[in-house]
Amino acid sequence: MFHKAIELRFLEGTALEVTFQSGEVKRYDMRVLFPKYPQLKALEDRALFLSGKLMGSYGILWNDELDIETETIWEDGETVETKTIPIHSASASAVSAARAAAGISQKELAALTGIDQSDLSKIERGIANPSVGTLERIAAAFGGKLTITIQTK
Repeated sequence: MFHKAIELRFLEGTALEVTFQSGEVKRYDMRVLFPKYPQLKALEDRALFLSGKLMGSYGILWNDELDIETETIWEDGETVETKTIPIHSASASAVSAARAAAGISQKELAALTGIDQSDLSKIERGIANPSVGTLERIAAAFGGKLTITIQTK
């Protein structure tokens, strides 16, 4: 399963933080990759380092030769914070994770739920705010149920 990155922040040196759709913030220092990938030492140039861009949800790109998959940061980075995320992002993460665990495509989930595949795509990308009824249909397709928790201070 891939973890979708939604925000990139540059820190001192060659360290960065990536916020994932689940709300987890991971810190990662690119320096750990220098022995294995010497070309990444170019990131010691601060201007170059700061030019990196989050490409889609799955990678950081500096130029044609320098990039990293955000999955590496997810797996090897240090969790420094878990942010409260908007409900549509939380539902996006939950639907995506459930579908990946079930090993089915969006098209297959669409057939099981009667929800258009393009709408499922929007839900999983966190750009749709699905109704409770829609989320219940998705949960039922996995043989599960929808649980909503309201947390108070």
